[in-house]
Amino acid sequence: MTLMTKFLGAVAATALSAGAALAEPALIFDLGGKFDKSFNEAAYAGAQRWADETGETYREIELQSEAQREQALRRFAESGANPIITMGFAMADPLSTVAPDYPDTKFVAIDVTWLEAANIRQIGFAEHEGSYLVGMLAGMATKSGTVGFIGGMDIPLIRHFGCGYAQGVKAANPDATVIANMTGSTPAAWNDPVKGSELTTAQISQGADVVFSAAGGTGVGVLQTAADSNILSIGVDSNQNHLHPGKVLTSMLKRVDVAVYDALTAGTEVETGVFTLGLAEDGVGYAMDENNASLISDEMKAAVEEARTKIIAGDVEVTSYYTNDSCPALDF
Repeated sequence: MTLMTKFLGAVAATALSAGAALAEPALIFDLGGKFDKSFNEAAYAGAQRWADETGETYREIELQSEAQREQALRRFAESGANPIITMGFAMADPLSTVAPDYPDTKFVAIDVTWLEAANIRQIGFAEHEGSYLVGMLAGMATKSGTVGFIGGMDIPLIRHFGCGYAQGVKAANPDATVIANMTGSTPAAWNDPVKGSELTTAQISQGADVVFSAAGGTGVGVLQTAADSNILSIGVDSNQNHLHPGKVLTSMLKRVDVAVYDALTAGTEVETGVFTLGLAEDGVGYAMDENNASLISDEMKAAVEEARTKIIAGDVEVTSYYTNDSCPALDF
């Protein structure tokens, strides 16, 4: 083999290696970090499952500020990452700006469904359906007749959770009272466990003995305070039952992990368009395991499973907050 042949072979190998690196996917975690025990951590679980099963790797970044959103998108796109998966509705504006500049790159947007771009896979969830089921469990578990809802940032998405929850509570317990509070109006609301704790204490003072948190990392404070106060809580996104065994009634599962895993599995061939995952697609649900088995009776589970079947069949309609920016069962 001549020196020139060796040189050309080395160049070809380097090019192939670079090409493989360029196709490496990337994951952009939202504010709150990948170990928020909720939304971001569900994405991390899905990505790690893919990595463990395939032996492949992915790049990642945990955003620390709003300014990093577009920067991260452009950095990954320029380096050839494909697909690029983003977490949270706040990535919508940066995506609308960046995605058209990289038409050969596939983007996957979790919690975004309203963009017009041919190279984005947009995934939304029927949070109101899953929240309805955990609301039913809250309505059946409450002894005081008052339950609470603590949202993160006050946006339509979180009101969507609360609206479904309240409808489920009322379906199981028409005389129940539902108290609702939001943590704040800025992205900091997703990572404020102290405020979550304060709101939980306030709701307990109003008689709540079951509190559902849809607030990302803020929910850690909600669940902790509920456990310390000997009332029940409901987790969100990830299965949070294990955080306080016997004190977390259930968790409203939002299968972000599956959405991320499927996107990574499809790779550069991931299908673009708008997709909504609800009960019928197992995109949302409620968590049952050894940590909450003693809290949910066979009768409670049977009632919720019947409701689940009827919702999927279209026999029970859960009103979406998005329908008219209001909720028939809850006054925010």
